[in-house]
Amino acid sequence: MRRIRIIPVLTLQNEKLVKTIRFKNPTYIGDPINAVKIFNEKEVDEIVILDITASKEKREPNYVKIEEIASEAFMPFAYGGGITNIYQIEKLFKLGIEKVVLNSILETNMSLVKEAAKIFGSQSVVASVDIKKNIFGKEQAYKISGTTKINLPLIEYIQQLENAGVGELFINSIDRDGTYQGYDLALIKQIYSLVNLPIVACGGAASVDSFLPAIQNGASAIAAGSMFVYTGSTRGILINYPKQEELVLKVYLQL
Repeated sequence: MRRIRIIPVLTLQNEKLVKTIRFKNPTYIGDPINAVKIFNEKEVDEIVILDITASKEKREPNYVKIEEIASEAFMPFAYGGGITNIYQIEKLFKLGIEKVVLNSILETNMSLVKEAAKIFGSQSVVASVDIKKNIFGKEQAYKISGTTKINLPLIEYIQQLENAGVGELFINSIDRDGTYQGYDLALIKQIYSLVNLPIVACGGAASVDSFLPAIQNGASAIAAGSMFVYTGSTRGILINYPKQEELVLKVYLQL
């Protein structure tokens, strides 16, 4: 039986847990510490925590809050948001996180990936690529919470990330974020065919049934936000995670 990482993604704004739809209109969910404690009890594989306004506000990571979260997280913890140099990365690892998630800095400072991978190992460096289709249906990478277009063709950009030494690609579909429409399978398949890197698929998960198609199209791990903080069609707030029995039946045994 092949086991796949199923990863909740928590997004922060002003130290509060929020959730967006297509990277817009963040809705307050609650205290991230409470969410982490619940995920501890549910024995999640890993969590990703992203400060979605740090780069936009040109500020460093909130080390006090990150240390607080890391002290409560009993699972591997990846952090992204506001990271611009190797000294910040070193400080974050000392606080207890296992991976850094780089996004907005990548276009202008690809050498940071090389430096971080050399010092800390590629497995600890994740490149986050936020992708949105233009009016002609062509995929384009964005940075700074989906507000600024990256001036490179998507495929060329991703290949540069691979060459720089990232250990993992976190592929997030802006168009599907918070929509429950399912993962962008064509996008996952396209990227899988071009790189030799683990791909974490994010954006659009509606239920456990969304996971298997993404894996079959090339995802090495599955990430989701809305389905782990909401319940039901009315989006009632409920921190949740699938039972292992359901994951085994609907995902692991099907691989």
